[in-house]
Formats: sequence, C-alpha cells, structure tokens
Amino acid sequence: MSPLKKDFGVGVGLRSAHHTEFINNHIQSVNWVEVTTENFMPWKNGHWPESIQTLLKIREKFPVALHGVSMNLGSVDEVNYDYLNRLKLLIQRLEPMIVSDHLSWTGINGLNMHDLFPIPYTREALILVTRKISEVQDYLGMNILIENPSSYFEFQKSEMTETDFLNQIVKSTGCGLLLDINNVYVSSVNHQFDPIKYLEQIRFANVHQIHLAGHSNDDGFLIDTHDQDVSQSVWQLYDWVVQKNGYVHTMIERDGRIPDWSEMEVELKKIGAIHEKYSLRSRNDSITDTGISSK
Repeated sequence: MSPLKKDFGVGVGLRSAHHTEFINNHIQSVNWVEVTTENFMPWKNGHWPESIQTLLKIREKFPVALHGVSMNLGSVDEVNYDYLNRLKLLIQRLEPMIVSDHLSWTGINGLNMHDLFPIPYTREALILVTRKISEVQDYLGMNILIENPSSYFEFQKSEMTETDFLNQIVKSTGCGLLLDINNVYVSSVNHQFDPIKYLEQIRFANVHQIHLAGHSNDDGFLIDTHDQDVSQSVWQLYDWVVQKNGYVHTMIERDGRIPDWSEMEVELKKIGAIHEKYSLRSRNDSITDTGISSK
C-alpha cells in the first residue's frame, strides 16, 4: 500500500466553471485540485468521457485528488467490481495523490440513487464497512480516505458514536480519514452536540485531508449544500484544529453558485493565513525554547 502524505498545501474542488482559468493561467493560490471521480471514469462501454482530456491538461500543472460518491461502502450490496475496475483504470491514467469516498450508502440491489445516505453505527454495520473497505484497498493496491458524513437524523439503534465508528474503521483497515469540518458543524447544529468535543475524539494522526465548505440554513436546520461561502463558525473550527493538531492539506468544496475564480481565491487564501499563523508561532516558540531571542 502506498503511504499517505499530509503536506500538499492548499487545494480546491475543481469545477468546470474554472477549467479555462486553470488551463490558460498561472494559478498560484492553490497547490492541488480535487475532482469528482465519477465525472472522469471510463464508461461501462470502455469509452472515456471528453472531460478526461481537460483533466489531463490540468494534471500537467497540479496534483489531483479523486473524490468519489458511488463506492457505496455502507450498503449491504457487495463491492461493485465493475465500478472498481473503471476506477482503477482512471487511477492508472491519472496517478492521483489521494483517492477518497464517503461513509454512506448510495443504493441497493445495484440501483444508484445518487445521494449519500447515513448508516447506523452498529457492530454489524462496522463489520460490513470494514470488510468492504479492505476489499477496495486490496483491489486498488492503495489506501483510501473515508469522509465523515453530514447528517440530518440519527438512528436509535446505533451502538456507538460516529467518532468511535470512524476510529474503529481506520484501526481495522488502515485507511485514512478525510475530515470534513463543515459536515461536523452541520451535524452538530442539527443534533445539538459540541463540535469541539467531536473533533477531540477523532484520532488526528488518522486525518490525511481536510474539507471546508459552505452550507444552507433552513430555519435553523443546516443542509450541506456547498453553495455558500465557508461560514465563520466553520473557519473558527478549522482554526482550532490547526492550532491544536497542526496542518493537514486542506481544500474548499463549492458545488453551487460557483463564484468567479478571483472571488474563490479570497476564501482559499484564508487557509494559508491560518496555516502561516500557527507555523510562525511554532517557529518563534522553538527559537525561544532554545534560548535564542526571537527578536
């Protein structure tokens, strides 16, 4: 299995509205991009979508992470090896820096409902998900990342917390975590729990990527829509994470109301500012600890 790294810098979810910008201009505000896996995989008939040519041009300039929405890890359906084979072909062609998917299920009996549905945090579900992740990693020959979900209801039959479930998955499979801080915040408001306590229960050594995104507020109920700027509350949580645990390569997702690239860059620069703030503090503390004046 290839080792997972944490030092790729600032990234962004690459969307078609910004393809021309990335191909024609010298982008300095990001170090890597993430794309939705299914938009670039070969079709079942073996043909590649036209979009792969655009991505390969961008790949010449930037490392690419693949973020899937159809691995269906939480479903009782068996692992879909047709899907995995096409994903493996994309991995071979693209050589991505990261491959990730969600702690969710997306369909049953071979039907893909194109949504990310929650799973109960039971021992039975844990055995199922860990077995499927292990199968996926063995087939792909690499470790993948699993993203914590945003949720809008909780299962009464759950036997453990979400953080315990995630920590056990990593321990059993060796996969990494993709920590979506917006998802933590959305769920914390919807279910009225302390997001800091949630983050404290995550084993941060297992976190190999961070997502930031915006959400919508429907009369006090939050929905993970990715069509708004990152909220101040989410920025504060991210600041806390970096201050307490250090920096892990971080990106912003935007899937609706896509702004111009210049506007997008304003948000992206906030990631670097937070990183730099605590990097500078760490360097100054290190100098002071050695007895050398930091002045």
